[in-house]
Amino acid sequence: MQIAADAGLDLIEISPQAVPPVCKVLDFGKYKYEMQKRKAEAKKNQKVIEIKELKLRPMIDTHDYEVKLKQAKKFLGEGNKVKFTMRYKGREMSASNLGQEVLHRILDDLEGSYRLDSEPKLEGKQMTMMISPA
Repeated sequence: MQIAADAGLDLIEISPQAVPPVCKVLDFGKYKYEMQKRKAEAKKNQKVIEIKELKLRPMIDTHDYEVKLKQAKKFLGEGNKVKFTMRYKGREMSASNLGQEVLHRILDDLEGSYRLDSEPKLEGKQMTMMISPA
C-alpha cells in the first residue's frame, strides 16, 4: 500500500483467494478507460447476421424465379442468412412436391455458395428452408 501511495497510483487486488493475495499497482481510472475503449472496439468490429426472407409460390414463373435467385445471391454475398418460404393456397397443398422441387432447384442453382441450415419442411400452409453463407 505504501508503494502505491508513494507512486500516486491505486492498489488493485487481482485474486484475493491466492496465498498471499495478488495485487497490482496502477492508475484505476486509466485502466477503466482502456477497458471501455476495448469493449467499444470489439463491438464496432462485430458483424450482426440478419435473416432475410424470400417468399415464393409453387407455380413461380422463370423471370420471378431468377429475380429471387439473384436476391438470394446478394444476401449470401453480404453474409446474411436466407430463409425461403414457399406459400401454398387452396388446392396447391395437394401438390406440395412442386414447391419442394422449386426449393431444390434453388439449391442446385446456388452451387455451393451456401450451407444448408434446415431442409425444406412443411409447416401448415407453408414450406420453409434456411441457408447461410459458406
